Amino acid sequence: MFIDRCKIEVRSGKGGDGAIAFRHEKYVANGGPSGGNGGRGGSIIFKTDKTINSLFNFRHSKAFIASDGEKGDIKNRYGKNAADVIVKVPVGTVVLDAETNELLFDLGKEDMEAVVVKGGRGGRGNAAFKSDRNRVPRIAENGLPGITKKLILELKLIADVGLVGMPSVGKSTLLSIISEAKPEIADYPFTTLSPNLGVVNHGNYDSFVVADLPGLIEDAHKGKGLGLEFLRHVERCKVIIHLVSMEEGNDPVKSYKIINEELKKYDPRLIKRPTIVVATKMDEDGADERRIKFIKAIKKKVIGISALTNDGVDELLNACILELSRAETPKIKDYLNVKEKVYDATKEEAIFTIVKEKPHQYRILGDKVLRTYSLINISTDEGLLRLLTYLRKIGVDDELEKKGVLEGDTIYLGDFAFEYIK
Repeated sequence: MFIDRCKIEVRSGKGGDGAIAFRHEKYVANGGPSGGNGGRGGSIIFKTDKTINSLFNFRHSKAFIASDGEKGDIKNRYGKNAADVIVKVPVGTVVLDAETNELLFDLGKEDMEAVVVKGGRGGRGNAAFKSDRNRVPRIAENGLPGITKKLILELKLIADVGLVGMPSVGKSTLLSIISEAKPEIADYPFTTLSPNLGVVNHGNYDSFVVADLPGLIEDAHKGKGLGLEFLRHVERCKVIIHLVSMEEGNDPVKSYKIINEELKKYDPRLIKRPTIVVATKMDEDGADERRIKFIKAIKKKVIGISALTNDGVDELLNACILELSRAETPKIKDYLNVKEKVYDATKEEAIFTIVKEKPHQYRILGDKVLRTYSLINISTDEGLLRLLTYLRKIGVDDELEKKGVLEGDTIYLGDFAFEYIK
């Protein structure tokens, strides 16, 4: 089964907590602090694999979860780093943030890797906090939490040339002639239910890849037929071959206009892509006359081919090579309806903000302050004092005063709550 779009969840591992420990050994003088650091949490890494040509493996695997790092231990022993989770995806996979529709990664090359969510850093043990001013630190850091994201994966096949046209126009037959691909061929519409790829070798030109896309019909851009499901695979193609049948009973001009209109409605930029118009089934009676009328109507060069006699196939391949030699590789982000995050280096992001949730209840928000809070182990008095000192240092007390906080009001920071005392 060919699957080219799916939604998954990824979760990286939490870093291991640092340890609070002291050496009390018989023959070790002045043992001091010996709490080791925690290990790093596992990351989720996507890696492209050319042997995979579909997102079928994600049909049932909807969540990928990495392990947490191990906690630090006594005698300065570090916690073990968790193993990363390697997820293999087909070449041409695009990774989007499911909530913001932001383009995160375009995995368009072989053996390409991307760290989708990074594992949390391990916390430092109390041995790391020893100094001349604090020889017996009773503080340690928690490991940073892992990251959870919901992602959309879209496969946009990597092909140099895309074959488009109405059903039963001869796309699969052409692909079988010019490459070693073995697509299903039959005398009825929608024989091709998923894209097929074929590698073409012709003349002295390096091989190029051709994609046979399922037949389009009118209103394909609205989801009618199979068009909308596979039109996304045209986006990566440098050159489009538009096949039009010259068989009796078919109106070539109407068919040509329908396909062009569907491409335009899906994305107007596709119409500007280098396109070779091909008249197929030229071995049928009256095909030459219909081709001449067709050329006069669209006022473009049309290459006639016959799958029965292979006439015109070399001319078509030569035209492909010529177009490929001067065509530019499409930038896939330009063909995605995605948002790009813009960073302004001239503006400094606030460390925190304070919002009033309910009467006498306030919450401290901000990625920076929450990250620092998640690191501090507040299970000891020294750790709690360290957190409160940090909040006072960055100006939380002053901001609370501006908000009109009263003594005894509850202040929330993540899952931590404390009463405000002047």
